[in-house]
Amino acid sequence: MTGVLEGFLVIGVVVGVGYVLGRYELLGEQGARVLARTAFFVGAPALLFITLARADIGAVLSHGLAVTAVTSSLACLLFVPVALLRRRPAGEIVVGAMASGYVNAGNLGIPIATYVLGDAAAVAPVLLFQLAVLTPLFTTLLDVVPGDGRGERPGLLRVVGAPLRNPIAIATAAGLTVSATGVRLPEPVTAPVELLAALAVPAMLLAFGLSLRGARRPGTGETAPSVWTAVLIKNVVHPVMAWAFAAGVLGLSGPALLAAVVLAALPTAQNVFGYAVRYERGVTLARDTALATTVAAVPVLLVVAALLS
Repeated sequence: MTGVLEGFLVIGVVVGVGYVLGRYELLGEQGARVLARTAFFVGAPALLFITLARADIGAVLSHGLAVTAVTSSLACLLFVPVALLRRRPAGEIVVGAMASGYVNAGNLGIPIATYVLGDAAAVAPVLLFQLAVLTPLFTTLLDVVPGDGRGERPGLLRVVGAPLRNPIAIATAAGLTVSATGVRLPEPVTAPVELLAALAVPAMLLAFGLSLRGARRPGTGETAPSVWTAVLIKNVVHPVMAWAFAAGVLGLSGPALLAAVVLAALPTAQNVFGYAVRYERGVTLARDTALATTVAAVPVLLVVAALLS
């Protein structure tokens, strides 16, 4: 229980600092945008590269990775038909799908895995799948889909070349290459990368806090149905699917089953908001969903821990 509360406390404090910065306009009108773009172009690629370069790919090819890959993918896909029926813009559909299945494995996952599951390494399969698959996939999609309210279609060259322009995809490929080849990078190379990587998470959280200043209550307005659809999928459907797949298909029980369900019950990552700001797609949806799922995840995680511990 302590890990659940501690993880949320850490995030809340940093987001609160961002809100104060926005409340007193200390970073100007473009503060959130600048921080989000800094995280996207500098911090996040550095963090992805150094994390994947040091990952033992073979060690995380486990049942946990299977549960994450199947249930996260399904959670993302479940949002799409609902949004299509409502004829939402393509950019909003991509952001909503990502918000439905992309969990906060870093800020919340690590402390919760440490204190609730007793093993910080339990979050490794989730991080690997999100960093190596979901992040480059969704950021590439955001790069090629039309903006909210616009109907233009990108050209073939733009679609094909999107991964080559995407710093997230480039960093992912580079990190996986280093890990797969077993190359040991010298300290003068890794030290500045680590320093830049350290700004990714706080920059995204501060940008999120800045965006809350003057924002309406989450889940209201035109995007409300999309927000609540994503919240329902993320906070309820995703952990239920994880339980069903882990227990019913893989036959997991005990600590392994608890880990699978707890990690699936994590809320939407603030990274989704950062990517939405960068591409100017579904920003309100990303912000409201991240906030609402984080609040709702507290009782959900406490219930899951109580039932399966």
